[in-house]
Amino acid sequence: MKTRFISLLLPLAIGLAPGFAGAQENAEGELEEVIVTAQFRETELMKSSGSISVVQQETLFDRGALHLEETLNLLPNVNFSSGASRARFIQVRGVGDLEQFVDPKYFPSVGVTIDDVDMNGLAAGAIMMDVQQVEVLRGPQGTRFGTNALAGMVNIRSNDPGDTFTGYAQAGIGNTGSWNIAAALGGPLGQNFQGRIAVLQNTSDGYIRNNYLGRTDTSDHDEFSMRGKLRWLGQGETFADLTIYYVDVANGYDAFSLDNNRHTLSDEPGTDAQESLSIAGKSFWEINNALALETILSWSDSDTGYSYDEDWTNPDICLGLEFCYPYANSDVQERSRDNISLDAHLLSDYDDPLNWVAGFYTQHRTEDFVRQYYGSFASEYETERYAVYGQLDYSFSSKWHLIAGLRYESFEDEYSDTNGLVSKTDDQYFSGELTLQYELDGGNLLYGTLSRGVKPGGVNTEASSVFGFMDPKFQAFMQDRLVFGSESLLNTELGIKGRYLDDTLTLRAAFFYMDRSDAQLESWIWDDSNFIWVGYLDSVASGSNYGMELELDYQLSDTIELFAGIGWLKTKVDHMTVVDLGEPGEWTLSTITEIKNRDQAKAPEWQYNIGTNIFFTDRLSARLEIEGRDDSFYGYYHNQEIDGYTLVNASIGYRVGAFNIRAWGRNLTDEVYAVHGLYFGNDPRKGYVNESYLQFGEPRVYGIDVKYEFH
Repeated sequence: MKTRFISLLLPLAIGLAPGFAGAQENAEGELEEVIVTAQFRETELMKSSGSISVVQQETLFDRGALHLEETLNLLPNVNFSSGASRARFIQVRGVGDLEQFVDPKYFPSVGVTIDDVDMNGLAAGAIMMDVQQVEVLRGPQGTRFGTNALAGMVNIRSNDPGDTFTGYAQAGIGNTGSWNIAAALGGPLGQNFQGRIAVLQNTSDGYIRNNYLGRTDTSDHDEFSMRGKLRWLGQGETFADLTIYYVDVANGYDAFSLDNNRHTLSDEPGTDAQESLSIAGKSFWEINNALALETILSWSDSDTGYSYDEDWTNPDICLGLEFCYPYANSDVQERSRDNISLDAHLLSDYDDPLNWVAGFYTQHRTEDFVRQYYGSFASEYETERYAVYGQLDYSFSSKWHLIAGLRYESFEDEYSDTNGLVSKTDDQYFSGELTLQYELDGGNLLYGTLSRGVKPGGVNTEASSVFGFMDPKFQAFMQDRLVFGSESLLNTELGIKGRYLDDTLTLRAAFFYMDRSDAQLESWIWDDSNFIWVGYLDSVASGSNYGMELELDYQLSDTIELFAGIGWLKTKVDHMTVVDLGEPGEWTLSTITEIKNRDQAKAPEWQYNIGTNIFFTDRLSARLEIEGRDDSFYGYYHNQEIDGYTLVNASIGYRVGAFNIRAWGRNLTDEVYAVHGLYFGNDPRKGYVNESYLQFGEPRVYGIDVKYEFH
């Protein structure tokens, strides 16, 4: 697999490159500059230090992408984790949470914000409705986001209101019974006010067939979202925004098959639901010519429901078979989260060599959890965070520029559950960065960065919920792991960003080395004495991650754009104590063992996305892309791997007047590939021998979207 796509990549990498991330073509086929909004000040992508990718709304439309997970495959060294109907968790450079299970992951390794609202762990609500762009920042973002961004940050920005009326109406249909409708309208609302409203409904039967129930919709998508924005314009650059975002996700979940295909046998298909309401107020006050105050006040309330048929079977699974002993169990989880935060910072606002930022942050979060699994279980969690931070930007000369940022964070949390586990934490964390930039001839940028990220510890809620039912051997193993500690990451990075060949070629390259201390790694226990499957986080491991990202965009001619994004990654976990389930095809007692010097999970060595945008005429255009990745482990308690894959995606569009018609397809060769996996024994027909069970990615999907735009 490696040899196959490395041989494909190397010749292409020399001359190709991404319309998705560096520059976006305008109607005349010229490359336009992209602005990054996730940092303290809006900055041109090519002048921003750090490895950053930006996916713009035109690319989302071309791909038929309606959710974040349909977007991330574009980006090198970025992966998403499933274990649910929609991906909630993201890995950047091999660092991130692996899957959905009971533990809430209050602070995922990669943060997600939507219009300045914290959506960590709630990325099922990351629907691409009226989205202007998706920004992915790799590496610790400690100064700006603190413990929300150990390995990186995903920042989703929707379209803002404007001073003229603009909007669109969109409808689409596709295979798997899919259809969607969307609309947006924005413009002036009298003197000094602007507004915008957007709605989207996305529906699909999914691509799983439940053979036992005779249904094709047990992994369906039913997603509704609505957003309203109100902007007040003051004098100069002063403004205030109010954003209200509502999302209602009522998806089915029936992903795993005993036969390792897209045909399930469960009699109780599950759900993957989320209902979130968030309100964010953002203001920028130009105090005078030298000083400005920016504040962000956000509140969100989210209710999630997650359930699945744990046995994946039905009462008839053993009919006519000897020595077949089924069990029946289901898992139902409900979670309610309230979050409020305030971020306020002063910014210098002048053209002197020295500029600075000084700010304060506070957050209060509560989360209530109820589980029906081996009886009833409930937990309560509450956290308070306070932080002060600052950043200095200093230009030594026209060529040299220094950025120094530091954040101090005070963290307090309290956890309790119905099984008597109580945990209280009172910690302090430091994070930040030191970056040196050098401007090369032609305005190109060379930079070096040293950054540190931190991630708080937590409680293994899942282990606590079933602790009393576990075998004493596994109770002893988990006793010291019910509460896990914090993780830190030190990132060293060198990069270059530039324009070449008369500004027809843009290039961004980053080389990094990350040292992980007390890494929070996910694993599982299979209690074979009691048939209990337990996921948990452990924070005793250390590891290292190093590699590179290369992104290019080449305007070959007025009508042809070539693009490429390539990621190379090497990872290692130094040591980790795990419960080993034994070899595939065997039924053996689980044993406690140690792994050393092994690749980290969900960290493929190679990832790539290459392709072209072709403008045949002013009206007719097409996009062709090839995306793929290498093999990777999908856990730590075994050595099973998810095979690498290569997918072909394409679209063709025709624009006439205000109408834009686009036919699109993903995975056109109908590749069968996995995005997630589990390893244990769950098939009574085989005597519960250990084997891999895979959750497959989407098969060939295609559709046509019609969009009417007015300006």
